Amino acid sequence: MDLGIRNRAAVVMAASRGMGRAIAEALAAEGCRLAICSRDPEAIGSTAAEIREAHSATVFHRAVDVSDTPAVGAFVDEARQELGPFSIAVANAGGPPGGRFEDFTADDWTAAFRLNFLSTWALIRAVLPDMRAQRWGRVVTLTSTSVRQPIEGLILSNGVRAAVVGMLKTLATEYGPDNILFNNAGPGLIATDRLLSIAQRRADQAGIDREAMIERLASQTALRRVGRPEEFAAVVAFLCSEKAGYVTGTSTMVDGGLVKGV
Repeated sequence: MDLGIRNRAAVVMAASRGMGRAIAEALAAEGCRLAICSRDPEAIGSTAAEIREAHSATVFHRAVDVSDTPAVGAFVDEARQELGPFSIAVANAGGPPGGRFEDFTADDWTAAFRLNFLSTWALIRAVLPDMRAQRWGRVVTLTSTSVRQPIEGLILSNGVRAAVVGMLKTLATEYGPDNILFNNAGPGLIATDRLLSIAQRRADQAGIDREAMIERLASQTALRRVGRPEEFAAVVAFLCSEKAGYVTGTSTMVDGGLVKGV
């Protein structure tokens, strides 16, 4: 399916691996011109080179810590000089550490807020003038199934990601008249380093090996398996597309039936 976004400029944060990389690949396959970043200079450089070769795509890349809000704005400004105004933005960042309420200080909460909320805020602030000028835009945030069903042992993520969705829902109403769509995608058990880390911590607590814990987690889904990054990326690419022109203010769970609520 042609998603109708060929030659549009798209920015994807935290794109050197996992879901971010899969999304960048999906958008490149649709003909988008890409700006991608991650904290690791070597990893993001390798990813950019591989996407260029695989898709004959234009790819701008920089090493950026997305929790540094001025750096996010500077990255978008520099990329705009190479790619032109942005039409698509995908806000992605790693998750904060796991633990319970009493494990964390005010500084821990502040760090989580900077990583997951302010990084999203900074990206939207940077691309919004482009989208308003074009009267066309797609913003997709990556959060978690925790925005529908809080995850035990991930209180920082549960709290801060819910705030992202609240902001997004408000923006969908404020900028709907400008034809700028704001949607959220919530990954469930997707095969990424983040999942391996969570599974290892829970396995250690349960006294079993990591693979057994992953199987135990996957058994909670309707499909009884872990998802692939490219499956998640396909949903995000649709939300970024012309085809999704009447979809805004939503949170779409890509979770294999993990969330039990209707």
